[in-house]
Order: sequence, then C-alpha cells, then structure tokens
Amino acid sequence: MFLARKEVFTWLKEGAKTIDVRKGDPRQGETAVFQSGANHLRLYIVNKEIGLLEEVVTADNFKFVIPSAKTLEEALEYFRKLYAVSSGVFTAYYLAQTKEDSS
Repeated sequence: MFLARKEVFTWLKEGAKTIDVRKGDPRQGETAVFQSGANHLRLYIVNKEIGLLEEVVTADNFKFVIPSAKTLEEALEYFRKLYAVSSGVFTAYYLAQTKEDSS
C-alpha cells in the first residue's frame, strides 16, 4: 500500500503518471495499491528500477513521473522537497492499469 497525495492519485487514475518513484529499496509484489483518503487504486507493476534519484528520474521519463513538471530539474526538486534529501536509493515502479481499479 502506497499513500498518495490527491494530485498524485489523480495523475495515476487518469493515466498521466505511469512511473511512481519512492525512496528506499523496492517492495515485493506485482501490484501496487495507492490510497488517497478513502480512495484506492490498484495498478500492475510491469518493471522496477533502482538507483539514485537522478538515475531513475531522467530527461526521458520525468513527465511520466511528475506530469506537471516542465523540466527535469522541476521534477527532481519535487522529490527533494518531498523527502528533504535526494541521496540514497530510490525505486521507480513502472505501472499499468488493471481491471480491478476502484475508487
């Protein structure tokens, strides 16, 4: 279960965000369940990538991570503010819609 801010949950539900990046080592499982308030969304994990923040959020994928970001630096800054640090291990979860989506 991943807690998600309302804006992040909306991006995920609408399919604008297809990569979710979290600080720390990858979690086990093939399904990610996102929760925002009373709403839940189940997405299939198609791939995981582990590395430094700058390795998992790149010029090629930042719009799929933070859809509102206009630049790579803006996307990275989002995470620096969220986690107060940008060092250490991050995991990128590549996501796909499932038939079990609910809200």
